[in-house]
Amino acid sequence: MNVNNRWFQLCASVVAMIMIANLQYSWTLFVQPLQHGTGWKLSDIQFAFTLFILFQTWVQPAQGWLIDRMGPRLFISVAGVLCGIGWGGLGRATTLTELYALYVLAGIGAALVYGGSIGSALKWFTERRGLAAGIMAAGFGGGTALFVPVIASMIRSRGYQATFLSTGVFQGLVILAVAQFLRHPPAEAAKPAGGGSGASTVRGRQFTTGQMLQTPQFYVLYAAFVMMATGGLLVTANAGPIAKSWGLSAGALALATSLNALANGASRVFWGWVSDKTGRELAMGVAFLLQAACLFLTLTIGRLSDALFTITLVLTFFTWGEVFSLFPSILGDYYGTRHATSNYGVLYSAKGVASIIGGWLAALLFERFGTWSACFYGSAVLALVAAGLIFGLRASAAAVQSPVGVPAAAK
Repeated sequence: MNVNNRWFQLCASVVAMIMIANLQYSWTLFVQPLQHGTGWKLSDIQFAFTLFILFQTWVQPAQGWLIDRMGPRLFISVAGVLCGIGWGGLGRATTLTELYALYVLAGIGAALVYGGSIGSALKWFTERRGLAAGIMAAGFGGGTALFVPVIASMIRSRGYQATFLSTGVFQGLVILAVAQFLRHPPAEAAKPAGGGSGASTVRGRQFTTGQMLQTPQFYVLYAAFVMMATGGLLVTANAGPIAKSWGLSAGALALATSLNALANGASRVFWGWVSDKTGRELAMGVAFLLQAACLFLTLTIGRLSDALFTITLVLTFFTWGEVFSLFPSILGDYYGTRHATSNYGVLYSAKGVASIIGGWLAALLFERFGTWSACFYGSAVLALVAAGLIFGLRASAAAVQSPVGVPAAAK
């Protein structure tokens, strides 16, 4: 077994990513049981989801800087412990404070796994970033498809408390075991920083996080990330309550959740591969336009039947999951891979901002107005604006060969 083989490293990291998938994507299965078991309000429970995403994203700049310099093994080992304790303990929470604290621990653990794994993919696969990042992100987006039927069955037969504990212990132990094999490449590959983005590529340049933050392109990407992440997080966190409010069956929810995970994972690989061929910005803009259309279809026809609900949600996830392969890829195109973990950690914090809108605020709006319409329409509009930003970035990149405002000494 050659642990320095890049495909071995990719597969090992994907296993770790699959283990943290349930922490986000199976959450919606626990929301109604938590409400029934505790009597807490939907918005109070979904604030825990928002905190999870915030800590899964906003601690990444700091941990990314450390992982870039010290390697992933120690930090992902710690992540296994945090994920096991945090997720496994959720069923024992008797107060909202305990629920929040435990989900935050799980979020920090997930941040260590996610940031370290994505950064590793960009470092090991400098010439096929879109595909490698897509495969890695697919482990997170699609991994829960393996477990949703099992988790749904366990919740029905054993209750949500035992299900949290069993899955938490299992996931934590697997992450801890996999971490022992993870490492960075022996040396940075002496290859161009550029990938499939054409004119926007900064060949041979390796930007630090500070230098990246001096470029206007970064803030365009950040705004687009926030806007595109919102709609997917809306349905990720609230699919259960949405299905219930529309009078759809629990079976439809379980099926949709399983298929959504597959579509989510496939999206990251498919659009990553497409972007390597067509250019990053074009693939992003097209996918974002399709996302807006799918969110509109979910609201208008998805509520009419179990089958239409499942179909429109699957399409929504297939046009959403790509953000987690295309944004790290385009960041590598623009700014190089030497500081990939810390650079993407800063950009990935945009998902935390989006979680406030798609998780907690969406639940508050539903409690206030009794409908999900404003949430879906608003998310669709945000996706349209994000597409416009990316197409604008593509147009400017054709005239400007590198991000502007960066010291010429950046290497």
